[in-house]
Amino acid sequence: MNIAFIGGGAMGEAIAAGILKNGLARPSDIVVSDVSTARQKVVQEKYGVATTASNLEAVGRGEIVVMAVKPQTLGQVMAELAGHLRPQQSVMSIVAGASISTLSQGLRHKAVVRVMPNTPAQIGEGMSVWTATPEVSPEHREGVRAILKALGQEIYVPDEHYIDMATALSASGPGYVFLFIESLIDASVHIGLPRDMAAIMAIQTVLGSARLAQASGKHPAELRNMVTSPGGTTAEGLLQLEAGGFRALVTNAVLAAYEKAQELGGDHSH
Repeated sequence: MNIAFIGGGAMGEAIAAGILKNGLARPSDIVVSDVSTARQKVVQEKYGVATTASNLEAVGRGEIVVMAVKPQTLGQVMAELAGHLRPQQSVMSIVAGASISTLSQGLRHKAVVRVMPNTPAQIGEGMSVWTATPEVSPEHREGVRAILKALGQEIYVPDEHYIDMATALSASGPGYVFLFIESLIDASVHIGLPRDMAAIMAIQTVLGSARLAQASGKHPAELRNMVTSPGGTTAEGLLQLEAGGFRALVTNAVLAAYEKAQELGGDHSH
């Protein structure tokens, strides 16, 4: 399958790397457009893919066109590409905050896939949530699914409203987790652990706990109860988290991010 990337950036590069690593396309099947010749050279040398400074040239060579431009340049890029997409092509957008209607109207094209990836996709541990218009062919839907599976896990949602919810959970979630890890490390230094030791312990504890939750299929509350002995240290620590309103804080964070996602989901074509 021929895939064209309009713009690059870390997420665009992660997608291209995932496609190549999983053998979904050959380097000769991929073209990347980038205004920066230095960036073109880096991508060409690293992945062996074709590069061009022309978005129009790239679009002409892709069955699936991946829109990986920055939100602030989207309007300008859409104006340039409008009317140049063939009906049988599908556009896959990873542009944050750009709705399907914005993309569809801006590009004058009906076959649009909107994806909300997250940063762990860069190491193949991503969570991508996506939806597609009815005009996207079953073959291209499967192509998109395969691409997203190469980045980690994927969930198809039938309604675009879920994308804003995913923005608040899976896309913003790494930020919450990093803050939690940072807090664990700082607290451990406070009680006397050397920082480098505390960092290894905190990261592996969060990673291992997440993997256990995934592998066991048990409700997190059940896993928490299993580690909480009566009158023990975990019970004491959890008491402080509950007293500080930990759950309510997390709920407020997700809710605030969701509201912001809805606010940013306006028309980005201008």
